[in-house]
Amino acid sequence: MRIDRRAFLKTSFGIVAAGLTSRSWSRVTYAAARRTSSFSILRNTSPMLNLHQVFTSPVKVKAIEVLRLRGGYYVRTISTDGAIGIVKANSRLPHILSLLKHLVIPYFTGKDARDLESLVDGVYTQGSNYKYAGMPFWNCVSHVELSLFDMLGRIANQPAGALLGKVIRREIPVYLSSLTRETTPEEEVERVRESLEKRGAKAAKLKIGGRMKNRPRDAERTKRLVPLARNTFGDDIAIYVDSNGSYTASEAIEVGRMLEEYNAGFFEEPCPWQEYEQTKRVADALKITIAGGEQDSSLAQFDSMIRHRIVDLVQPDLYYNGGFIRCLRVARMAAKVGMQITPHSPKTGPEAAPMLHFASVAPNLGPHQEYRPSNEIRNGRVKVPTGSGLGINYDPQEWRKAEIV
Repeated sequence: MRIDRRAFLKTSFGIVAAGLTSRSWSRVTYAAARRTSSFSILRNTSPMLNLHQVFTSPVKVKAIEVLRLRGGYYVRTISTDGAIGIVKANSRLPHILSLLKHLVIPYFTGKDARDLESLVDGVYTQGSNYKYAGMPFWNCVSHVELSLFDMLGRIANQPAGALLGKVIRREIPVYLSSLTRETTPEEEVERVRESLEKRGAKAAKLKIGGRMKNRPRDAERTKRLVPLARNTFGDDIAIYVDSNGSYTASEAIEVGRMLEEYNAGFFEEPCPWQEYEQTKRVADALKITIAGGEQDSSLAQFDSMIRHRIVDLVQPDLYYNGGFIRCLRVARMAAKVGMQITPHSPKTGPEAAPMLHFASVAPNLGPHQEYRPSNEIRNGRVKVPTGSGLGINYDPQEWRKAEIV
C-alpha cells in the first residue's frame, strides 16, 4: 500500500464545510489559498461550536480537582449543579501541576462552561499566562477542557464528539504504533507482524533513527529494519516511520529516499521538531509524505507549517495542543489546503478516548490513526466510545480512595 506525499496532497474526503471537492491541489491553487485572509489566526478562531444552543441554562464550574488513584492522575470538574466530568491525565501532567493549579484552574473556576471556546483563548491572555506558552501550559489547559467536555456530554447525554460537530465515523481505522528502538530488526519485525495478524490492522509505525540522535548502530538498525519490514509485511500493509528528530536535513533526505524505495507511507519528524527550515528542506526534496506537529502547541506555528508546506500531514496531540477546540482549529487550517490531520496518540484505553472522539468528527482525517496495540482493536479498527461525554465509565466508589493532590 503506497501512501506517499502526492497521496496526502489530494482531498478525497468531501469537506462540505470547507468548500473542498475531491481534487489534487496544484502549487497554483495552494499559493492562492496561502494569500487568502482565511489564514489569519484570529479569523481561524471564529466560533465553531453551538454550546449555548445545546445548553439553554448556564453550566457554572464550581470546582476543578486533580486526583491521584492507584498511581494514576485524573482531572475532575464539578458544576454548581453537581455534574461531574473526568479525564485521565497523561504522563506529563504530574510534572507540571504548579502551572495547572495556580494559573489554569483558577481561571476556569466560576465560569460558564458553555463559553468554553472563548475560555480556552482567554486563559492564555489572563495576566501573564502567555509568558508560559508552550506544551506544558497547553497540556494543563487540555486536561481542564477535556474534563469539561466530559461533563457537558454527560449533562446532555451525548458523546463528546456530538458536541464538536457532526459525527461521521463510529469506528476508526488505526495503525499499530511501536514505541521501542531496543529491539533488533528481526525481533521488531516479528513482533509487529504478530500484532498486525492478531489485530487485523493494515498499518504499523516503526521507530527509526536514535531519537534526537543518529549513532552508527541506529543507522544500521534503520537500514536493515525498513527493507525487512516491507518484505515481511507485503505490499498491502502501510508502513509509517518516526525518527523523533534523529537526523540533519542531509541525513533525512538520504533516509527518505530509502523509505521511498520501500513505499513507506509517511516520514514523521525527520529533523528535530523546532528546526522547521531543515524539515522543509527534507519535504521539498522528497516525494514521501512528511509528518509532524506532535510537540507543537502554537496555532501560529501550525499556520506557518501548513502555509509554507513544512509538513504534508499535521499531527497535533489532543493533550499537548490544548484539547479539542485548538486541534479542530488546526484541522480547519489544514483543510483549507487539502491537507490531512492524524493526531499524535500512542495511547490506549481512557487516554485514547479524546483522539477517538476527535477522529469521529474531523472531516480531513488521514487513512489511519495512531493506537497502541491492544485488545480494543478489532479488524484494524477501534470503536468510538458511545457513552455520554468521553464515554469512559468509572466506579463511583473508587473515587473515595482517591487523593486530592
